[in-house]
Amino acid sequence: MQLLLAPFANFPVSTVAFFVSAGVVAVMILILLKSALSTEGGARWVKRITNPNARYLFTFLWIGWLVFFGVLLFIVPHIGAGTPYGAIGLIALFTGSFLLFGFLWAVIGE
Repeated sequence: MQLLLAPFANFPVSTVAFFVSAGVVAVMILILLKSALSTEGGARWVKRITNPNARYLFTFLWIGWLVFFGVLLFIVPHIGAGTPYGAIGLIALFTGSFLLFGFLWAVIGE
């Protein structure tokens, strides 16, 4: 029962964090749904990121990712258990993997 009431335990802070995280999950589900429902031809934005010139887009995204997370992980404190260093590192791991997959898809694909 405590787990179900956890978002409302520390009322203003944890409730806002709960709804923000639920909104992020909803956006992710919508993006995944749109990508799953796109046909081979796809929409204009799908054609834009799947053509051979998309390697430049993913290259610039990758460089931006390196700079952003390099600076962010350098700024946040990383001593102790209550720091956001591990969470930011995990987010960097997942987003970097998807950017690298997109880059490889653009380079190796047609």
